[in-house]
Amino acid sequence: MRTLRMYPSSINERYLDEVADCLRAGGIIIYPTDTLYAVGCDALNNGAIERLCRIKGVNPQKQTLSVVCDGISMASEYARIDNEAFRILRRNMPGAFTFILPAATSLPKVFKGRKEVGIRVPDNQIAMAIAARLGHPILSSSLKVDDEVPEFDAQELALAFEGQAELLIDDGGDGESLSGGMPLPSTVVDLTDSRSPEIIREGKGELQ
Repeated sequence: MRTLRMYPSSINERYLDEVADCLRAGGIIIYPTDTLYAVGCDALNNGAIERLCRIKGVNPQKQTLSVVCDGISMASEYARIDNEAFRILRRNMPGAFTFILPAATSLPKVFKGRKEVGIRVPDNQIAMAIAARLGHPILSSSLKVDDEVPEFDAQELALAFEGQAELLIDDGGDGESLSGGMPLPSTVVDLTDSRSPEIIREGKGELQ
């Protein structure tokens, strides 16, 4: 696994191109968000999605899959966002949230038959820049290794996922993934009925 050191305040454009090229080729990356590190792939590449699901041990037909976008505009291409949902997203994005929304038909075949998709726009310049350079979302899942491997320690993650991912983006350990010394995942909000948003997992984000 190749490790790229990239800082949110000074993103290396050459590295960004390398990451996007890796994703387009079906590669798997580990990258920072505003909560935990995440494992991701090109959300429009079915082969890469199936590989990522094997790494995570999830059944894509039974579990809601989430995508990381660079903003609401990109998200609107892959999820159906009504006016009320848009207002909620605008108040809370970018941020430490995963919003469950009705899925659009533009998602690849692995999503077919799925009525919902998780939408994430993390408050992290690296994550948003990768999605923007790729030109479409990153299928993404937070990394939970075990109690011995901190989910915010890039070096430990590189060792744990050697041979499973092609690239790891190390943000320099600036602490964005920490909350009171403990890592927290995103807050998950069900917006399939935007008139009655429901928090289904408490996390780092505080819904506005």
